[in-house]
Amino acid sequence: MYKAVRARMRALVCRVRAARGDAGMVTSEYAMGIVAAVAFAVVLYKVVTSGEVSEELQALVKRALDARM
Repeated sequence: MYKAVRARMRALVCRVRAARGDAGMVTSEYAMGIVAAVAFAVVLYKVVTSGEVSEELQALVKRALDARM
């Protein structure tokens, strides 16, 4: 009986180890996603705060507020 229980436990441990074999891969994918999102946010911030885009946004808001209803 001891040998049977030991064999079953060994098989269970092997299955658990095999199931979590690429656990580090998920962490690296999240890290790359965060880096890409931050890079996109920086580029978007630079575009929106540039002189020409800022002037256009202000003109758009001014026209929207001055519109008659």
